[in-house]
Amino acid sequence: MLASLRTAALFGVEAYTVHVEVDVSFGMPHFTMVGLPDASVRESRDRVRSAIRNCGYEFPPHRITVNLSPADVRKAGASFDLPIALGVLAASGVVRRRLVDDLVLLGELSLDGAIQPARGVLPIAAAARRDRVPGLLLPCANLEEARVVGGIKVYPVESLPDAVAVLNDPNALPADPEPRSTATAPADTPDFSEVRGQALVKRALEVAAAGGHNILMVGPPGSGKTMMARRLPGILPPLAFDESLEVTSIHSVAGILPPGVGLLRTRPFRAPHHTISDVALVGGGSIPRPGEISLAHNGVLFLDEMPEFDRRVLEVLRQPLEDGYVTIARASRTAVFPARFVLVAAMNPCPCGFLGDPVRLCRCTPPDIQRYRNRISGPLRDRIDLIVDVPSLPAAHLTHPPDSEPSAVICERVVRARDRQANRFAGRRARVNAEMHGRATWRHARPDADGARILEAAIQRLNLSARGYDRVLKVARTVADLAGRDEVSGADIAEALQYRLIE
Repeated sequence: MLASLRTAALFGVEAYTVHVEVDVSFGMPHFTMVGLPDASVRESRDRVRSAIRNCGYEFPPHRITVNLSPADVRKAGASFDLPIALGVLAASGVVRRRLVDDLVLLGELSLDGAIQPARGVLPIAAAARRDRVPGLLLPCANLEEARVVGGIKVYPVESLPDAVAVLNDPNALPADPEPRSTATAPADTPDFSEVRGQALVKRALEVAAAGGHNILMVGPPGSGKTMMARRLPGILPPLAFDESLEVTSIHSVAGILPPGVGLLRTRPFRAPHHTISDVALVGGGSIPRPGEISLAHNGVLFLDEMPEFDRRVLEVLRQPLEDGYVTIARASRTAVFPARFVLVAAMNPCPCGFLGDPVRLCRCTPPDIQRYRNRISGPLRDRIDLIVDVPSLPAAHLTHPPDSEPSAVICERVVRARDRQANRFAGRRARVNAEMHGRATWRHARPDADGARILEAAIQRLNLSARGYDRVLKVARTVADLAGRDEVSGADIAEALQYRLIE
């Protein structure tokens, strides 16, 4: 007998329909799977066999053929376990429906028949609604995630017998049951009020947060670079609903969404180790998965000790920093991952870290210092809007209690500046000043006469490239937004230029 069920698979952050066809026919006992399954899908034969038997059902001692359609696209992941098991039971008569086209089924089976969480439920639910599929049968742990997408019935199940009961009688278990409490203790968010001194660096981070600009902090070990970088998400505006959907979808596809969580409400902060590979940073693989830059989408990517990263790893950042996405091409199709983030990088002024320190002696030779700084290429450095010096703290700052502004106060100014930008770019692709391109930069960030005079002198003295000139204008536009001004003044240009003097 033949049974046909519907499930879904992922490619990038998009979901597409997969039909699971199961044929149980007379012949020598054999379990064959076709349709380009990878190793994780082929191993489902043993999980399905054990789960069916351990749940009290009889596994048919016949020839079983499973086809995953479309047959020309490779299938990966363990979420095909449940539809395959239900297909076997449908083809052998345990499940009364042999054509299940009104439900998308997904879930990984344990050997005892329990159903484990699946990856990518949010984009799968969105694809099901797009294809007008009435319902979704999935693991209980993914219920809140699927609920984010309205207009579709959700049947959460904990075991294979529960799934059989739903297929035999959709009223056996209620669709969309009452939500379980997912409240957790409030997180101890790092706050800028704990930072001593470093007024210029905090100002630069505020500008970076307001305009979505990339920033590089240069200073000796222990000066607070990492501490301040980890507090940057606390002054960014809260995620909008569409931003939460994007962030949650990416984390769900990557399999790192916490169980029982619906929408992610906090901006991501990713801090990969300097030994990371280029594929792990930008994403990839035979079945493309999001990398660290996509996991930092709508949040912060922090590269501590930036020159210690492999040169090839750093160079792959150049295109995503400009475009806000990364494209991964494979023979069958191309995956596009969003990657719009604020890059925060930190480095020492020299290999030992004490160049220019008034107390500790630097023993690095000029060639050592030059080789260390050359690990960050000119084109990549040109894509960083703000470069700020982070000096060592004097003893007076360490022995007195911190008296800095709290993150909430800074965040209010950032939100007001972002609101001005939202009104300015309404209906356009750009959302913040850092994303302005071409004529939009000159139209919205053109300085007054005083600012134009300062900028012209700076071009000659600092040898600014065309990209560097553009980025000075964007930073100046953000400084003016923080001050609530429509026009970019000479003071705004001067402040934007001081963030490039350290070059």
